[in-house]
Amino acid sequence: MRTAAKGKKASVKALGCRLNQYEALAMEGKLKAAGYEIVSFGEDADLGVINSCTVTNEADAKSRNAIRRFIRKNSRAVTVVVGCYSQVAANRIAMIDGVDYVIGNHDKLNFLDYLTDEKPASPVVVRERISREDFSIGFVGDPDFEQRANLKIQDGCDFMCSFCVIPFARGRARSRDWEDLFGEVRQMINQGVREFILTGVNLGTYESKGNDFLALIEVLSEMPGVDRLRISSIEPTTIPNELFGMMADPDHSLMPYLHIPMQACCDRTLAGMKRKYGMEEMVAFFDRAAKAIPTLCLGTDLLVGFPGETESEFEETCDRFLNLPFAYCHVFTFSEREGTPAAKMDEQVPVEERRLRSAHLRRLSAAKRMRFHENQLGKVYRVLLENPKDGFYAGYTDHYVRVVVPQAPCGLENRMAFIRMKKATPEFIEGELVSYEGEDEC
Repeated sequence: MRTAAKGKKASVKALGCRLNQYEALAMEGKLKAAGYEIVSFGEDADLGVINSCTVTNEADAKSRNAIRRFIRKNSRAVTVVVGCYSQVAANRIAMIDGVDYVIGNHDKLNFLDYLTDEKPASPVVVRERISREDFSIGFVGDPDFEQRANLKIQDGCDFMCSFCVIPFARGRARSRDWEDLFGEVRQMINQGVREFILTGVNLGTYESKGNDFLALIEVLSEMPGVDRLRISSIEPTTIPNELFGMMADPDHSLMPYLHIPMQACCDRTLAGMKRKYGMEEMVAFFDRAAKAIPTLCLGTDLLVGFPGETESEFEETCDRFLNLPFAYCHVFTFSEREGTPAAKMDEQVPVEERRLRSAHLRRLSAAKRMRFHENQLGKVYRVLLENPKDGFYAGYTDHYVRVVVPQAPCGLENRMAFIRMKKATPEFIEGELVSYEGEDEC
């Protein structure tokens, strides 16, 4: 590990998912503890860390562009590339002129242990086999948490969907050590975090020291200072039924929001993807969820252009998306990932057709999200207000609708407020402040 960090500047760039964003914050905390000053990516720096993504060909390209951009700006700096792209394409990254270290997912959070005081003469590649044991993070330093923060509880996946490279990039399913996880929760609470977004690759498979995902929710929700819990993307077959009652209870800290990555709404396509459900059971599941949780916001992921997907099967996915109680979908265009079964399948959909279908489904999603926002107008919701920007506070309702209100004379950041929904836009709702936490103090 390098010893002369004091007075040096470092920047961290995360590409891709919530997990990468969380891990980038952890890296910043470790860099601060080692004596580095953290600067924005793009500024002059002595050290650059790029936390890469490889979920699609486009993600690979974005990772390479970020690496080259840092090197062009900081030709004498130490350049470290970590993460998913490093895990599956280490040699390709090492061939980029100016890269000093390529470190896979097993060692990414310990990257400082491999750095020396001088730039290496040739790229150092560290790509170990990813352990299946419970992992610890030991969040150190002074990370810049805001009012709501991601909390990594799990990594990797055992489901092995035919299109997905993540089990190769992040390894098989494993959970965060119970004590290590709650140590960070306490640190976050002490720093003012009130809302926790549970983050992982396959959240519902969490299990550590006899505690499963439901036990984790129950214990977290009872901790003083945990005002809100929100689940990020979760596989439908891993959702405990008990969550419905928690989400339906307005006094419970678990928020009424589910993002379920369906990937397709057609049985033949789902079978080719090796997903673990069919449409009949999922239609019944969504019906139960919508009836049990009156204010539920339901989102999904849909993958377009999977090998063999016909025009009629794509239309079936679109029709079902429109008719099921989804508020929106995130659209992904199928991308051949080396080593996955789908990359070798016959009947690959032409790339231009994939793009046309993706654009069509994104238009459907935008229209459906707008209708969802319009249906909220006139209602009053609780919002955790974030730090003001450009004269406005922003925040999210319990059911994950983004809201903006004009900045009030009293500092309301990190306070709960009741907001009346006034004007819908495609991305957020403009609101009117009704009341707020600590109103008598202002």
